[in-house]
Amino acid sequence: MKKTLLLLLTISSMCFSQTEEYKTEQISEMEAKSASKKMMLRVNPNTLNYDLTYGKLEFTVDPAVNNIAGKVALTFKALSDMNTVVFDFYKNATPFNISSVKINGTTTTFSHNATHELVINLPATLTTGNTAIAEVTYNGAPGASGMGSFTIGTHGSSATPVMWTLSEPYGARDWWPCKQDLNDKIDAIEVYITAPSTYTSVSNGVKQSETINGANKTTYFKHNYPIPAYLIAIAVTDYVVKNSGTAGGNNTPPTPTFPIIDYIYPENNTPGNATNLARTVPILNFYETKIGAYGFNTEKYGHAQFGWGGGMEHTTVSFMYNFNRDLISHEMAHQWFGDKITCGSWKDIWLNEGITEYMSGCVVENFDGATSFITWKTNKINSITSTTTGNLYLYDSQINDINRIFSSQMTYNKGSMVTNMLRFIMGDTNFFQALRNYLNDPLLAYKYAVTPQFQTHLEAVHGSSLQEFFNDWVYNEGYPSYNITAYNSGVNQASVQINQTQSITNPAQTGYVSYFEMPVPIRLILNDGSFLNTKLNNTFNGQTFTVALPAGKTVTNVIFDPGKDIISKNNTAVLSNSSFTIETMINVYPNPVNDYIMIDIASSLNLEKVTIFNILGQKVLESTQNKINVSNLSKGVYEVNIETSQGKLTKKIVKE
Repeated sequence: MKKTLLLLLTISSMCFSQTEEYKTEQISEMEAKSASKKMMLRVNPNTLNYDLTYGKLEFTVDPAVNNIAGKVALTFKALSDMNTVVFDFYKNATPFNISSVKINGTTTTFSHNATHELVINLPATLTTGNTAIAEVTYNGAPGASGMGSFTIGTHGSSATPVMWTLSEPYGARDWWPCKQDLNDKIDAIEVYITAPSTYTSVSNGVKQSETINGANKTTYFKHNYPIPAYLIAIAVTDYVVKNSGTAGGNNTPPTPTFPIIDYIYPENNTPGNATNLARTVPILNFYETKIGAYGFNTEKYGHAQFGWGGGMEHTTVSFMYNFNRDLISHEMAHQWFGDKITCGSWKDIWLNEGITEYMSGCVVENFDGATSFITWKTNKINSITSTTTGNLYLYDSQINDINRIFSSQMTYNKGSMVTNMLRFIMGDTNFFQALRNYLNDPLLAYKYAVTPQFQTHLEAVHGSSLQEFFNDWVYNEGYPSYNITAYNSGVNQASVQINQTQSITNPAQTGYVSYFEMPVPIRLILNDGSFLNTKLNNTFNGQTFTVALPAGKTVTNVIFDPGKDIISKNNTAVLSNSSFTIETMINVYPNPVNDYIMIDIASSLNLEKVTIFNILGQKVLESTQNKINVSNLSKGVYEVNIETSQGKLTKKIVKE
């Protein structure tokens, strides 16, 4: 991974392209930012006993020197009685010089241990519900733990110095003492950046002031929204600052408008880049109309150029290598999914990256049209199905693997297409309303969410359970291959039978799905050249549906999933001249059975009677229902005689 990224950076620095369109693989690779190997960090249990409420972060930097001098004051509230407070702070081979640690202004003792914890002794027990301020003053060379969390470099032909930070997922501790687990956000921050006065500094929130002090300049930013450690960022170089327009105000009741402020390298302050940046306002306004108001609309949005070959969604200011539309739309969507609501664990990373990538696809749909959107979805499907396995929600064994967390194939592409399938199931109105409800939930907004909480909001609008869908597509693995057969079964009607095989065929294999239940989109081409789109709710193999046709019309061809709305591969769709046999039109399940059996029959059949016989031929049950309670039957083999309007069928079941 590290070699790939460094090679990419080398190539990128030689040929900055104004028109390059990033692929998902590039974006995901570039967002795997802070490490190039398996990470050995889990939730730090020693930081769970307090809640951060405020941070005053003062940094002195020079973009020509790999050094930071910091004074970080963090206000915290005790969630239980405390005698020490622990912050995450990386201890290099040559550790930071920590010159002072204070609690409420009083100097106290501390230790900085090899497990990268700064343990501060409180002068007295801090009891539950009370607050204190921990102030740490330090200096030294940061960033030794990984790649890119605190970086100095150069840009342009004049090799102008530049520094930036990039802390996702676990890099904030490289350059300031923090609480970086996904369980707390700082309610508000103030950031003071002191740097040589020839440079411009940028951070989250709104710039409050600039103060010249000899050869240095201190720039003061204030951000009044909750923010996780990994989204706090600073950058310093000779930026050109551009006000690129005003966005927002697209909701009822009216929401605030806000400025778009961009920080650009002077050599890239070109008409071409102005055109690229002009896309920001229409995309942001589009997002507001689809998923609700921009969550930081009392402050700003914008971009700051940096030297990493991609982008990073720092709250209110995305750090960007360049300004193509794919990158702009992806990082901007993170302001809703990732910044306003942040995934509650790295297992849930698809809530950040998958939904965000899908919103980027919606930009393609809205601005380029349906054909381009189908191409976009086709490319996603081809990536996902290039392997037969792959889970979306991460397993325990995967959450320390940076490559797996930011997998373009699974987290981004499968995440985006699973989001698309949810939209397909729910319909546009319900789907986007559910996203709005999720984003505005007071228990989640500006906090953290996990997958079941997202599912709950979808189900509340959808009106029925989506658990089967989440089991198949989010928690388990693989994909289906469909075989669709249709025939003209009567006057003004056609019959369609759906069969499916799964990419994982071994039930003992991790992630196995016995059947992917989905509404299946079918297009029937009619004899006058027109077509009829239908959505068939497929729940079992061999399921047969009767579709009414317009008067005088017959089917001449059948097409599976014309809009590319389902993750699948190696599908076939044929028009047959013969009818289906009754055996292919009836399914009895589960088999073996404990309590109830279900009789599923094609919509063209009517169920008249079900009779169950034991192995001696004795009738033991009779019903006219398609759900039959067999819990009182003894264990053994039974024959199920099914009578329909078009004939009889006998199937065997095993009672356990």
